[in-house]
Amino acid sequence: MVEKILATVGSPQGKIFAILGLAFKPNTDDMREAPALTIIERLVSKGARIKVYDPEAMKEAAWRLGTIDHSITYCLSEYDTMKDSDALIILTEWNQFRNLDLAKAKQLLKTPLFFDFRNLYERKNLESLGFSYQGVGR
Repeated sequence: MVEKILATVGSPQGKIFAILGLAFKPNTDDMREAPALTIIERLVSKGARIKVYDPEAMKEAAWRLGTIDHSITYCLSEYDTMKDSDALIILTEWNQFRNLDLAKAKQLLKTPLFFDFRNLYERKNLESLGFSYQGVGR
């Protein structure tokens, strides 16, 4: 997943990534083996800043990511993560992430880059709204 991000954005140095979903699945705060951990750590190691939101796993994330906490902003909503971010990355298929206000998302993001690693959205729909869309296996 990180390779797909890097292939699209180039160097993440100085970029801000909005990450929605930290738990390994919806309706839990369990982050054991969650892809978010590896993705966040790799992006931060390359100079990125990260804004995160998860409906349940924020406390767990702060505990697990404590050593790189200086590069992470814990946000109060999915839209807070998007404000002035260079890309949006969805990592957990929470129901509330399936129904984002896409016009608002596009307005908040610095760059309309959308990484949908749970395939919650259709490429055609996002591209018709002006997003650059990357899904998994698509």
